[in-house]
Amino acid sequence: MSTERPDNDVTGPRRRRPPLAVASVAAAVLLAGSGGAYWASTASGGGGAADSGAAAKDSAPLLALDAAADGPGSASSPSDTPPPGIAPGEPDPGGPSVIYRAAGELPDGPDEAAVHHAKGTVAAADVARLAKALGIPGSPRTEGASWVVGDDDGPGALLKVTKQSPGTWTFAHTTPSKPCEPGKMCANGPTEPGGDPVSEKAAKAAAVPVLKAAGQDGAALNAGQLMGDVRVVNADPKIDGLPTYGWSTGVQVGPDGEVTGGSGHLKALEKGHTYPAVGADEALKQLNAASRGKGDADRDIGGCATPVPLEGEPKPSDPQCVPSNGKRAPVTRTVEDAVFGLALNYVDGRQTLVPSWLFTVRQAPGGPEHIVTQVAVDPEFIEKPDTPTPSGDRKVTSYGADGRTLEVTFWGGVCSTYTASAEESAGQVRISVTEKPQEGKKACIMIAKELTRTVTLEKPLGDRTVIDAASGGAVPRA
Repeated sequence: MSTERPDNDVTGPRRRRPPLAVASVAAAVLLAGSGGAYWASTASGGGGAADSGAAAKDSAPLLALDAAADGPGSASSPSDTPPPGIAPGEPDPGGPSVIYRAAGELPDGPDEAAVHHAKGTVAAADVARLAKALGIPGSPRTEGASWVVGDDDGPGALLKVTKQSPGTWTFAHTTPSKPCEPGKMCANGPTEPGGDPVSEKAAKAAAVPVLKAAGQDGAALNAGQLMGDVRVVNADPKIDGLPTYGWSTGVQVGPDGEVTGGSGHLKALEKGHTYPAVGADEALKQLNAASRGKGDADRDIGGCATPVPLEGEPKPSDPQCVPSNGKRAPVTRTVEDAVFGLALNYVDGRQTLVPSWLFTVRQAPGGPEHIVTQVAVDPEFIEKPDTPTPSGDRKVTSYGADGRTLEVTFWGGVCSTYTASAEESAGQVRISVTEKPQEGKKACIMIAKELTRTVTLEKPLGDRTVIDAASGGAVPRA
């Protein structure tokens, strides 16, 4: 747009859109080599939809969004805390903060929408159905916390499905632990590299039986991604009539038209509570308020330090220069479109699709597009984070569970010992990781490393929520 507007202003030339846009959304690729998506899992600032969703207000509990849902480069990352490994005052290698501006009028969206949770466990029959569609012989067997079909010693194919919802599954051809003997062929091995990728139509046809077995036969398909000679079919389902982001199923099809790999979720989501929702204008304001570098405190009054040009020379302009305060000036991105949908977040440590605005953002005119998401739930219904307790506990970052065995992950130092303990109740398991400096260590190098400790519970974890005692928040499953 040609006129300057405040950072969170969405006024100006408008183009009319229906209240609830249902335009196509760029597929969220969950396979290797994907990226380019930013996540804003918290909703802050601004008001909500007044007196909207009366029924939801009467019954819905506060939505406990976990900070762990924030990914690298998330727009909700705090601006006053450097990322790990960056000293205060040093420039952030992740780049400058981003301000989003709408190119036209944004839709209002619905007054309310429901969250959808991942609950329960995956049945062996569901795994067998998917294995059959993938052409893997044999019955599902238990390995740790997963169902497994196939041979991981190879040659052949292997399907793994986590028993706990949402039943994340991965499929790949396996290679033998020892090379094939000269003159012999490894049956059912991976396709030899080389050849031309199949057409998008052929790739979709090969993926359809797998997607049907995974419960995604009605999803919107995108077969535009290539990984060498392998074409990837990405399926983004609609849930409750809304498009989704972050819940893709990916199926890889080789140059011979056979499925060579894939990943997705096997357990269907369950509809949860309904919450009042804000419009796209309000969500965009919240996105900018949560973006790193917000406010004048992050701007350098003196600007970037650049050489003084000689007389007659043009003034240099470096958009990536670093001001004297160590923080780069914000850059502007154009919001081309906004679609109301459901985006992946963590709620009480569980994967949950939350009502969100999916903003189609373009970096520069004619440049590539990507999706930026912002939670659309009225901030009045989002639980404020608890204040960390003044204890010596370490914050638990993730966990894995297999029956009564709970493996917790956290960051710690190399000169301390750590012990983990659990306090159990009917609805949750509260984990404490206690640090004890090693005796005799007067001087210690300050190196942090990711550590794990195992806790044996009195009863299997089941559907109980894992709570971190240091922060009071829910811990996401690894």
